[in-house]
Amino acid sequence: MTNPDLLIRSIAIVGGGTAGWMTAAALAQALRHNCAITLIESDEIGTVGVGEATIPPIRTFNETLQIDEREFVRRTQGSFKLGIEFVNWGSLGNRYFHPFGPHGRAFDIVSLHHYWLRAREAGERAPLDDHSMAWALAKENRFARPSPDQRHVLSTFDYAYHFDAGLYARFLREYAEAKGVVRIEGKVASVGQNAENGFVTGVTLEDGRTIDAELFVDCSGFRGLLIEGALKAGYEDWTHWLPCDRAVAVPCENAGPLTPYTRSTAQEAGWQWRIPLQHRTGNGYVFCSHFLSEEEAAVRLMARLDGKALGEPRPLRFVTGRRKAFWDRNVVAVGLSSGFMEPLESTSIHLIQAGISKLLALFPDRTFDPLVIEEYNRIAVNEFERIRDFLILHYKLTTRTDSELWRYCANMPVPDTLLTKIEHFRRYGRLVQRDADLFGAPSWLAVHVGQDNIPERTDPLADYRGIDGRDWLAKLRAAMHHAALQQPAHEDFIAAHCKAG
Repeated sequence: MTNPDLLIRSIAIVGGGTAGWMTAAALAQALRHNCAITLIESDEIGTVGVGEATIPPIRTFNETLQIDEREFVRRTQGSFKLGIEFVNWGSLGNRYFHPFGPHGRAFDIVSLHHYWLRAREAGERAPLDDHSMAWALAKENRFARPSPDQRHVLSTFDYAYHFDAGLYARFLREYAEAKGVVRIEGKVASVGQNAENGFVTGVTLEDGRTIDAELFVDCSGFRGLLIEGALKAGYEDWTHWLPCDRAVAVPCENAGPLTPYTRSTAQEAGWQWRIPLQHRTGNGYVFCSHFLSEEEAAVRLMARLDGKALGEPRPLRFVTGRRKAFWDRNVVAVGLSSGFMEPLESTSIHLIQAGISKLLALFPDRTFDPLVIEEYNRIAVNEFERIRDFLILHYKLTTRTDSELWRYCANMPVPDTLLTKIEHFRRYGRLVQRDADLFGAPSWLAVHVGQDNIPERTDPLADYRGIDGRDWLAKLRAAMHHAALQQPAHEDFIAAHCKAG
């Protein structure tokens, strides 16, 4: 039985923004009684705010909070996302789509992509993308929610959102405060620690107020005010694999149709994001400062906007990597304080969500059992490293030689965990999965094939099946194309269901 005297009765979240208010909302929903939750933030401290594109698990987070999708999209100026279009990554002129959901539906014990590879060898020219329901909708700028009927091709895709991260934080603040979370305005001046064990006992603000708690969640961003500033957890630098260390970001006016997907375009020294919202389009250039200056990156970004800029480019600096410990003593780091993954695959907000989910699954008592902390850190390390490998894959699978960055990436050594996956696919077309892989086989398949890592041979098992899949694949493409054309335009869907005021 649980000892009531050991239950945590007070939690302090240091930092607001998306990470802080997602944490506050989730804790307020889960810990409904007998626990005081305080969030400390300063209006003077800005937030990074580039995490405006998400992946499907965000829907689970919102559903857990019982948030109505239509209200959420309206309040955050949101739009829908079926995947990411990648331009110029494998080579100049190369384009492919990373869809949410599989390519088609399996019709044999051998994976569908092996039959596509065989059809390709026989002269069939239809790209792999054409077997994705998400792409069938996206390329027509159409959107609908997936069908619950598993027999229908409209059941074979998933979706996420684009939204204004600042508006999302504001939305969740209202939610959390309505459930009893107390917000305190102020800047942290110092951190108090127990002299014997180093546990954080409280934080003192610049005006002299002290906020004590038993559990602290560090959402202070890159600074890692508690996890690094006080506890010195350490940081593992991954820039030798993911060399981009800067970004410039600027919104612009919408131009053209509201596309239901993110676009990532590889540029000279990095890549450019394009994220369409209802009221504007988010843009940014993620780049390596060894090959391009901030000033020149800003000039190039401004020259490549779809519409009129709605501000001046804002610079961001970061070091891709992770904390050596995500949870140290009575401090859990969530969001940018735990590490940074460039937003290539829209994982920033997901990593916030994952940190919160692990905290709830392994929620401590006042003993802060090292066994619990060790398990949290083990899972978090695996999650970060699997995402890291997927991001590196995009850079490694390039044949571009037109700039220093791409020559470096093509020739750089990669982690053994990634090299094994690349070789399995290169030799046999097999998609090897690992523990805690956030991105499943369809995602890896999209990047491998999209960036021309075409297997030397197909699965040997297919030789025993005696199946010619070309007719089935042709029917699948036709069915998806027909189904897509029956759905409303993305903008019309939003206008009918969740148009912002």
